[in-house]
Amino acid sequence: MLTRKQHELLLFIHERLKEAGIPPSFDEMKEALDLASKSGIHRLITALEERGFIRRLPNRARALEVIRLPDSIAPGLGGARKFSPSVIEGSLGKKPAPPARLPAAGNDDEATVAVAIPVMGRIAAGVPIEAIQHKTHSISVPPEMIAGGEHYALEVKGDSMIEAGIFDGDTVIIRNASTASPGEIVVALVDDEEATLKRFRRRGASIALEAANPAYETRIFGPDRVKVQGRLVGLIRRY
Repeated sequence: MLTRKQHELLLFIHERLKEAGIPPSFDEMKEALDLASKSGIHRLITALEERGFIRRLPNRARALEVIRLPDSIAPGLGGARKFSPSVIEGSLGKKPAPPARLPAAGNDDEATVAVAIPVMGRIAAGVPIEAIQHKTHSISVPPEMIAGGEHYALEVKGDSMIEAGIFDGDTVIIRNASTASPGEIVVALVDDEEATLKRFRRRGASIALEAANPAYETRIFGPDRVKVQGRLVGLIRRY
């Protein structure tokens, strides 16, 4: 169980990673938690690391990764639930079929209902790959992850979004959309050929696709070259 300050710090780091793609500085953490010195932050981070909630990435400043969250912050994202895929057909080029609702494990009539959404293939988060490959299976997710709209899942290939907590082999949950606000992580289709997962930005009349890894440069395109195909709403990681 986490203390109140540990819980507050974990949530602050998680929210900053979602918003900015990089963890907050020690000064920002100290100010947010109203602590007198940074030594208190060091102790909290060490405690969170020992409990398996965060991980410090070596040889990089401000390199923190949120590994898991307690259920009180994000039910279903803490790594406790395991999902078994069922087989359906799907194609990103077509409008996804309405998600099937599957009963969760258990015999209670009022048990939580899991939702099956199609896994449409792989998405590049690193070295470019061609447009999303079509696959024919589904994955079950908690309904609170996909409230409203149509959703699909993609398997992540690459490491360009690691500082946003997205790793090679993860499965991302995407809400089908053709627009995005600056700062959101999106599925972007470039030149109708290359599908990639990046943070969406605007640079004047151009569109910037921003990685969350300093090893990768931000890529700038004319607005007619990029199509938004969905916004990131969740992530599933298997250990």
